[in-house]
Amino acid sequence: MTKIALLDYGMGNLHSVGKALSNVGADVIITHDPKQIQACDKIVFPGVGAMKDCMAGMATAGIDEVVKQAVFNKPVMAICVGMQALFEQSAENGGVGCLKILQGNVSKFDENLHQQGEKLKIPHMGWNTIHDMDDAHPLWQDIADNTHFYFVHSFYCEPADPTIISARCEYGIDFCASIIKENLFATQFHPEKSHTAGLQLLKNFVQWRI
Repeated sequence: MTKIALLDYGMGNLHSVGKALSNVGADVIITHDPKQIQACDKIVFPGVGAMKDCMAGMATAGIDEVVKQAVFNKPVMAICVGMQALFEQSAENGGVGCLKILQGNVSKFDENLHQQGEKLKIPHMGWNTIHDMDDAHPLWQDIADNTHFYFVHSFYCEPADPTIISARCEYGIDFCASIIKENLFATQFHPEKSHTAGLQLLKNFVQWRI
């Protein structure tokens, strides 16, 4: 059974993420202990709330450096604010330095976004479809283009290298919904809240071999 460290730094939806991972066959350990994290096969890096609090929580829990080291030696999945934290800088809270694992920044949705003649609400919250998926990648196995996933966010990632974008979403603008780079996988949406499709994606991550 695949052993997964679900990182606990006070900013993740740990119960629902852990339950979803267990439902698809993972042995889940909720922890911020570097030794336990190192002993696991894979890491899931969740996140909700404000980026400033996210970065402070990681520093307090001592897992910011753990995450940086882990992305070089085992599969890592980051969710929502966890995905945003991988980049260099976020516009949230007046500007927050992030982990700088990936080149690029995190920008705020324009308050005047429109789609089909209607003004869009910020945050982008609820079900939306993803497209332009990297269909050949095992992480997208058995997930069709234009599948619905659940989003809750006001900020979106802008990778400096567009080739790492593995899925996109439309919300007034076409934005990055997921990235894959070597052993690193991240989603702006919440798989644990996305019912059947989300469970399939988590199952694909649990079974992923690199």
